[in-house]
Amino acid sequence: MDGPLLKLNLRQTPTGLIVAVRLTPKAARDAIEGLEAFDGDTVLKARVRALPEAGRANAALEKLIAKWLGLPQSAVSVVQGGKSRIKQVAVEGNGVALSALICTRLAELNSPSS
Repeated sequence: MDGPLLKLNLRQTPTGLIVAVRLTPKAARDAIEGLEAFDGDTVLKARVRALPEAGRANAALEKLIAKWLGLPQSAVSVVQGGKSRIKQVAVEGNGVALSALICTRLAELNSPSS
């Protein structure tokens, strides 16, 4: 595949962005794996080692996305879908800069050197 066929839908908010994420808990490792088509939308695909109980998987997802984007963990929070596999994750900051950063990180995932 020469280029990304899927385009992540990022929703701008007054304080940053909302990103749709499909989370797989109880995985072998913590990782952002790219994009995935899900129910007519394109979502960020992530997996964490944490179990989906007492908010542990959500907390691990927040930490993973913050690390992936080089942001403080306090800038990332699950705002919808706490008990669902599809989550809406708020990322605080400049929406335009965050969009560019997410696109850059996704391109790095798809590069042959990764």
